Amino acid sequence: MYRDNPLKKISWRGFQKLTPKEKGPYFLRDRRPYHVLTAQQFDRSMLERICDLTTKIRMIGKTKGGIHFLQDLLSEKRAMLYFVQPSTRTFLSFYAACQMVGIEPAEVRDTTTSSEVKGESPEDTVRTFSSYFDMIIMRHPVGGFAERIAWLLSNSNRPVPVLNAGSGKDQHPTQALLDIYTLQRSFENRGGIEGKKIAFVGDLARGRTVRSLATVLLLYPGVKQYFVGPKELQIGEDIVGVLEKAGTEFEICEDFEPVIPEIDAIYMTRIQDEWDTSHESRLMDTSRYHFTARHLKMLKADAVILHPLPRRKEIAVEVDSDPRAVYWRQVRNGMWVRAALMLTVFDRDGEIDRYHEDLVS
Repeated sequence: MYRDNPLKKISWRGFQKLTPKEKGPYFLRDRRPYHVLTAQQFDRSMLERICDLTTKIRMIGKTKGGIHFLQDLLSEKRAMLYFVQPSTRTFLSFYAACQMVGIEPAEVRDTTTSSEVKGESPEDTVRTFSSYFDMIIMRHPVGGFAERIAWLLSNSNRPVPVLNAGSGKDQHPTQALLDIYTLQRSFENRGGIEGKKIAFVGDLARGRTVRSLATVLLLYPGVKQYFVGPKELQIGEDIVGVLEKAGTEFEICEDFEPVIPEIDAIYMTRIQDEWDTSHESRLMDTSRYHFTARHLKMLKADAVILHPLPRRKEIAVEVDSDPRAVYWRQVRNGMWVRAALMLTVFDRDGEIDRYHEDLVS
């Protein structure tokens, strides 16, 4: 199916020296996404294509005939979901997306049930998966591990695509895709994402969803980003450097309430204390970074509230019924976006275009 293999043309040491943006072309095959590893690998045209494809799949999936069509598209493929970090939404979203397009999914969610408990390296474990499956979808606590696996498999006798479902504290590219799709749908009658003000709130230092989305938003002119949280959990200097280099407008602030009336979208996050070394963030009072029912009166009538979930107390349950709360819609969008991504990776998206054209004609 694919002819070129860019990752086979560079050493691992040479690849590690590249910036996330420079790595992007190495994840393509025949100028199409093959590995999906970083948010920075996508350009604006790729995002628009995936969003358009997602909307078409959603429309096709509304009928029984359309569902059967989708389920036949990749019925010859198998995927391994290698999730060695806790996950509910991302795992089930990928699992459901596989079923939607006919991919047979299998799973390993605990290394104690694999040969890693016998001392096998994670690299050998995943290479074993590649002998049986046509795609590896993985969540791993070690940052950059998905890239390492993609490079190893690309230089093996059975290269298969790798989709990063969350890598350490650094990357969550498919979450960024579904977040962009949710924002696009939310603002489709307001001129799109361009020129909007978007605030990230909470644990920004360790939130890989924030890091990924903040970089993708640079592709949309005029977007101003606010990073709202305690100084101990503020966005990292690496992301700040990327924003400064891009010349985008952004603010770093500790006070949440003054920002609320100004913004078009709030991206709430939980405190990620699973990364604590000595329970330091569990002792912090972060209540002033919670969105409550009282804050709804401060928010623009056409603004939206997002959250990658899971949540704790950072969004009051009373907010759920407000039409501006789109985080449950955001969850469902993830399934459609990931289905679109798989069809793109396996070069079957053209069939979606043709079926959709017949559907609307």
